Amino acid sequence: MPEPKPVKLTIVIPVYNEELILFGSVEQLVNNMKRFDFGYEIILTENGSTDQTVAIAHQLAKKHPFVTVLHHPEPDYGAALKHGIQVAKGDYVICDEIDLCDARFYEAAIPILFEGRADMVVGSKALAQSQDDRPFMRRVATKTLNGMLRYGVGFRGTDTHGLKAFNRLRLQSVVERCRLTKDLFASEFVIRTERMGYTVTEIPLQVREMRAPSINLYRRVPKALKDLARLVVLIRIKG
Repeated sequence: MPEPKPVKLTIVIPVYNEELILFGSVEQLVNNMKRFDFGYEIILTENGSTDQTVAIAHQLAKKHPFVTVLHHPEPDYGAALKHGIQVAKGDYVICDEIDLCDARFYEAAIPILFEGRADMVVGSKALAQSQDDRPFMRRVATKTLNGMLRYGVGFRGTDTHGLKAFNRLRLQSVVERCRLTKDLFASEFVIRTERMGYTVTEIPLQVREMRAPSINLYRRVPKALKDLARLVVLIRIKG
């Protein structure tokens, strides 16, 4: 049996109540990764699930030795994502979404990173070339948040959420500086990377969600607004 290749890329996927799509999405991702000739690992960061997500995640880890399962006691996307990044072994990390796992993003982002053309690649739903087939209110929420980030903290890009790939060795210190969890950890990470002078490149996405959001959009708004105010203080005042 051949020796496993050294881990060059870590794929971090937060999961919460994903029993319907978890197994199939990871299996499809594993199949898509066969086109690449380097070692990789998948970290499933389960956070607060109340369905069969945990059992399915461990089933995948038993089947695939390169799959690891982490646990967070409560639903917290940002904390789960940060934890996965912190234990990653790869020189490069892709932050994926279980309802996306877009192979085209991997094909475009990996060469950019491996060739040193950017420190971070953001898959933007808001670029003119992107195709965002999510429900109308989800698209409005994305545009509203990005507009508030541009106004509040001087964000220069078009999107902070969704798929991201980055050079872990260069940006690990940026991750450790991030203070927010929940939905705005990803935004803080992208914005700090940009403001600290690292190279951030955006590429278009084709977004078609496989299921409705696991947490209701309207329930997330009050918390997101509070965190946005905290982010303004963290970036503008505390630095």
